[in-house]
Amino acid sequence: MQQMPEIHIVLIQIAAILLAARICGEVALRLRAPSIIGELCAGIILGPSLLNWIAPNEILSFLAEIGIILLLFEVGLETDLERLVKAGPQAAIVAIAGFVMPFVLGASCSYWIFDLSPMVSLFIGGTLTATSIGITIRILTDLGRHRAFEGQIVLGAAVIDDLLGVFLLAVLYEFTVSGSVTLANTGQIVLYVGAFFVFAPIVAKVLTPIFKRYHDYSDLPGMIPVVLVSIVLIFAALAHGVGAPQLLGGFVAGIALSRRFFLPFGAALHVDPGFTQRVHDQMRPIIQLFTPIFFVVVGLSLDFTAIDWSSSFIWVFSIFMGAIAIIGKLLGPWLIKVSIPMRIAIGMAMVPRGEVGLVFAELGRATGVFDPAVYAAIVLVIAYTTLASPFWIKNYYQRYGGRLPERGEEGLQKKTEGDG
Repeated sequence: MQQMPEIHIVLIQIAAILLAARICGEVALRLRAPSIIGELCAGIILGPSLLNWIAPNEILSFLAEIGIILLLFEVGLETDLERLVKAGPQAAIVAIAGFVMPFVLGASCSYWIFDLSPMVSLFIGGTLTATSIGITIRILTDLGRHRAFEGQIVLGAAVIDDLLGVFLLAVLYEFTVSGSVTLANTGQIVLYVGAFFVFAPIVAKVLTPIFKRYHDYSDLPGMIPVVLVSIVLIFAALAHGVGAPQLLGGFVAGIALSRRFFLPFGAALHVDPGFTQRVHDQMRPIIQLFTPIFFVVVGLSLDFTAIDWSSSFIWVFSIFMGAIAIIGKLLGPWLIKVSIPMRIAIGMAMVPRGEVGLVFAELGRATGVFDPAVYAAIVLVIAYTTLASPFWIKNYYQRYGGRLPERGEEGLQKKTEGDG
């Protein structure tokens, strides 16, 4: 078990992470790169890849988890649920295609071309299915496209991708431990996650008027952030308890508190837009404090010193798998009826692997499925997709963003008819 550093060292590490994220983010913006690149590079600089001042530990991982949960809460708060529902069929197609194709291609090529064992090949395919919802949404938010129709498709697809990834991870882990897979356990996870997504928003929406009433009568400042952070963390814990990623708990809480979420049995429970705006304004500083920690910790996890740069296998294998990782995600949107520019934009946004891919890779390493060479190559694949994606997505929107509709489905349909 990894020994925890002393508390004063952790405090210095947190201070260094926050300052480095801010400085590197500012530098990235001055260089006309997305700020997320600066935050990821801050982790690479501080971590084992370069200066080796900070190594990932349980406390930093915990703070990073809070950061991504709060980021997804903000995304949920700003999400137009009606538009997300309309994008649902397209999002499901993009997610399933972007899950199946990289998995099948990655596993098949690993087994038939690189002569790896079936279990190693399955784990590699699983790693390539991931989409980092945190990185993807942060990129689209920085570009102001997270509320656009393609942003809603990407958000829905990334959520479905995360759930599929969790199910696959559970199945592969159970197989490595017991040598078999039971449909009962997998079905139980699916049932629990479905029940959570149905009932959690309703519970949050019912409690919101009570929360608002006490806020109006309270003389003690800071009630909104205290209560909301508590609700978000409880929802995250419930999500984990039913087998879903914790960050989806934050997303569901944000959806329930958004001004565009309505219960089917009563508009009387609707919260006024002014209160929702106060929620957003008072939560934003807390979200901006924690979310950079998440992206820096992702950079800390990319240990490039563990890679044998002279190994031809690592280079050939990582480039080959990197191509599959990118192509597999780009092909998915071509199965839905949208304009060509939107297909490309959606496909590129689904490419980053980030922390989700690292979870698969680390599990493969910890269980002994990945040897050092395969693990290093997979880390390189994750680095390719994570570090390059913000650049090419920003460049694409600068060049072709004018061809994408600013508003929902009506603009989408017009654009599609024009392309036809």
